[in-house]
Amino acid sequence: MTKKHYLYGILLYGMDNRDYFRDKVAIVTGASSGIGLATATLLAGYKAKVVLAARSEDKLDAISKELSALSDVIYVKTDVSVEEDCRNLIEQTIIRFGRIDILVNNAGISMRALFKDLDLNVIRRLMDVNFWGTVYCTKFALPYLLESKGSVVGVISTAGYKGLPGRTGYSASKFAINGFLDTLRSEHLYDGLHVMIYAPGFTESNIRKTALLADGSQQGETPREEGKMMSSERVAQIMLNHIRKRSRRATLTFTGKLLLVLTRLFPIITDHMEYWYMAREPNSPFMRRSEIMKRRRNHQE
Repeated sequence: MTKKHYLYGILLYGMDNRDYFRDKVAIVTGASSGIGLATATLLAGYKAKVVLAARSEDKLDAISKELSALSDVIYVKTDVSVEEDCRNLIEQTIIRFGRIDILVNNAGISMRALFKDLDLNVIRRLMDVNFWGTVYCTKFALPYLLESKGSVVGVISTAGYKGLPGRTGYSASKFAINGFLDTLRSEHLYDGLHVMIYAPGFTESNIRKTALLADGSQQGETPREEGKMMSSERVAQIMLNHIRKRSRRATLTFTGKLLLVLTRLFPIITDHMEYWYMAREPNSPFMRRSEIMKRRRNHQE
């Protein structure tokens, strides 16, 4: 896997990224799988000094040993919903490398349930991991990022621009990250801090398998065809290219970009389109068109 990720990045962007990221110190949260793992692997391939953060110490240990063949890589077991864990992540990074150039706030969880059926602890959990995890890590890393005039990245989603039905907690947390980082950018407009809000579309990863249901249990199986989605490697490579260019925002996939345009131009129509799109998922919590039409007929009778 490491060789594939490394060659993928080199073939796409070659020496530009290698020159830019060489010897930079980068922290990646949620680094044990998906976009986080792909990002950390590419950074190591570009000879950045990488700090892996996630909850699974066994996975982090194995990944760090593999990536150490490419660059200087360490891991810090971190639950980003715990403030002290995030403080420790930054402290351990400074102890080892003495600086921070890039913070990728990637750790996150999703959900799939209607709000009327939802245990409120599910939303609390999503806000703790997705939003507060970003806030905690950014807060403790900020003095070092300001010193290096570095980059802080928040991985959101198109759900951070347009609410997705069945994902109230997920959308709320991603909207919150969007607003938080947008404000942070304004506060440090003249300090050289680079703030990027990064919104992939549906990406091939395990986030849907670990998505929380109404009662807080994990979904277990993805309702979507993962193989037809953009790969984590591709998402990671585009992210690094935008970090190098110090982009403010990046939204991926044709569907994601189209959704934003349609939302601005035809908000009511887009709401209906979005509902039916999500209702097509297997075991969707939404009523299908046939069920709605049946209810309407019964009501008319």
